[in-house]
Amino acid sequence: MSTQLQRQMNRYWSNNRARTATIGFIVIFIISLLSDFIANDKPLIVRYQSTYYFPIINHYPATTFGGKLTSSTDYRSPHIQKSIKQNGWYVMPLIPFNYDTHDFLAQQPQPAPPNWTHWLGTDDQGRDILARLLYALRTNISFGLILTTMSLLLGVTVGAVQGYFGGITDLVGQRMIEVFSGMPTLYLLIILTSFMRPSFFGLLLVMLIFGWIKFVGVVRAEFLRTRSLEYVMAAKTLGVSDRIIMIRHVLPNAVVATITYLPWNIIGGIMSLTSLDFLGFGMPIGSASLGEMMSQAKMNLHAPWIGISIFIVMFGLLSSLVFMGEGLRDAFDPHGSEF
Repeated sequence: MSTQLQRQMNRYWSNNRARTATIGFIVIFIISLLSDFIANDKPLIVRYQSTYYFPIINHYPATTFGGKLTSSTDYRSPHIQKSIKQNGWYVMPLIPFNYDTHDFLAQQPQPAPPNWTHWLGTDDQGRDILARLLYALRTNISFGLILTTMSLLLGVTVGAVQGYFGGITDLVGQRMIEVFSGMPTLYLLIILTSFMRPSFFGLLLVMLIFGWIKFVGVVRAEFLRTRSLEYVMAAKTLGVSDRIIMIRHVLPNAVVATITYLPWNIIGGIMSLTSLDFLGFGMPIGSASLGEMMSQAKMNLHAPWIGISIFIVMFGLLSSLVFMGEGLRDAFDPHGSEF
């Protein structure tokens, strides 16, 4: 790590608000990644007749635990639970519901308000709100991170080629970007997703078509500025290949300029998926996503706990990313002051 980059990162970490937001975002993301072990209708571990089983990792037929069917075990079945307790024991996750678990044993009409069984209540299909929030955060945050990473790689590559070679390459590239930039992105996404089978990676590919453009401008400008500097001309004179010059000598400066855009692009990816899910053009029906939960809140105004829960989660998630973006902007500002 260069001395300048280390100084900039120290400046970022000394910003209390950015540091707190970064820690909070990392904690939220790690918890969401562990959703299967925190919220699940399958036991973490089962000891049955002196043998240990791990239902979260492996699927076992009901006959394994005294059932009569060869299909996957329903661990919420009173018969299966009684059989396991008589022949051993089991440990359930902290939240004994998956994102798609329907609580058919509930004593209240659905959607049910928060209680000791469902800490944030249930939706109109009897699914636990807290469990769905954990899985939805994993889906949306992962989507935003993957989309931003892939867009960064593609946008930096296109911007580097345009800026370094210039001329007709830059001219053709800019005209193509102007065409893409002038398109109504959200409407095109809705049209494209309506023709394809909903899936995580399908949506990722469709959004990548437009997501890389925002990284091109700053990288192109940095390459245009740097390609005529003395150390680049000296490398060319010594016979260093264009690929080596671009990757080793020019690209590090250009990448630094794009770092400040990353949190905002993560926000854009999260909100794009949320918008499509809310409109019904996103993830497959029944998937846990923030947009689907917003739609649930809109359709069940008499159950305010759904809307309040999703609002608090979205507010905390987006606020942390905004504070991270502001911290990076201030840290990499050459005229910024030390915190």
